[in-house]
Amino acid sequence: MQTSLIKETRGDKLFLGFVYFFLFLALVVVLYPLIYIVSASISNPHMVNSGEMWLLPKGITLEGYKTLLGNNSIWRGYANTIYYTVLGTSINLIVTLPCAYALSRDDFYGRRAFTNFMIVTMFLSGGLIPSYLLIRSLGMLNTVWALVIPGAVSVYNVVVTRTFFQSTIPREMEEAAIVDGCSDFRLFMQIVLPLSTPIIAVMALFYGVGHWNSFFSALIYLSDKSMYPLQMVLREILILQDMSSNTVGSNVTAEVANMLYSKQQLAAVIKYGVMIVSSLPVIMVYPFLQKYFVKGMMVGSIKG
Repeated sequence: MQTSLIKETRGDKLFLGFVYFFLFLALVVVLYPLIYIVSASISNPHMVNSGEMWLLPKGITLEGYKTLLGNNSIWRGYANTIYYTVLGTSINLIVTLPCAYALSRDDFYGRRAFTNFMIVTMFLSGGLIPSYLLIRSLGMLNTVWALVIPGAVSVYNVVVTRTFFQSTIPREMEEAAIVDGCSDFRLFMQIVLPLSTPIIAVMALFYGVGHWNSFFSALIYLSDKSMYPLQMVLREILILQDMSSNTVGSNVTAEVANMLYSKQQLAAVIKYGVMIVSSLPVIMVYPFLQKYFVKGMMVGSIKG
């Protein structure tokens, strides 16, 4: 059995103890809200609102999920969001990867000027009203293109991807391929992209999560409810639940008052169900991309 050659001092052990303590504290701070939300979504509404349920579920019931998933607009919103996310992420990658690769090439004339011009847009924007007028003049109101075209590229993601190409793809390999008669397009498609799986996964995750969670663009540009993404559908459900549960007149009977109270209790539990429904797909996808995510972000942030 091999023992460590470096002997830990009392100060080292004390420091290590503090590290473990703060890591445990961070774990509790992060894990408790997650467990609470899952437990509250399947617990008795009265026990949740009264504070009887503080960690593990009590009076397990799926009434909140039945009410939530029984709404047909939820499934339509899911289908719309999946479509918008896949289409939007595909467009993002198609624009971001070639742009970043071109800016990473030393032989690309004016690449610094193009980069600086793009970075300016990170600090200056036309604002909401000019953006709306532009989308309207292009005839994209109430269409899917209003959700995916305006955010087709993120300058920050282009910079990160460019840095990955500069620090990971050997220039000698590119020169050898060019000497052998490989065109720039073939070089990018058959050599650069297969070596760039980590950064592609990172960008797909970044863009995908952004599209999945987006609701503001739909709120501004869409008026047809059949086109609403999941986040907009869930937003409407919460608003309607709050309005119906808080509308209690002074001339109601005890039976009606009890019914409204039960509905108010159920509305509070539905809120937790909404969090689970909207977050679960992203949580399920992330573990498969985690190894690429860590590698891509570390390599893509080494060099400016």
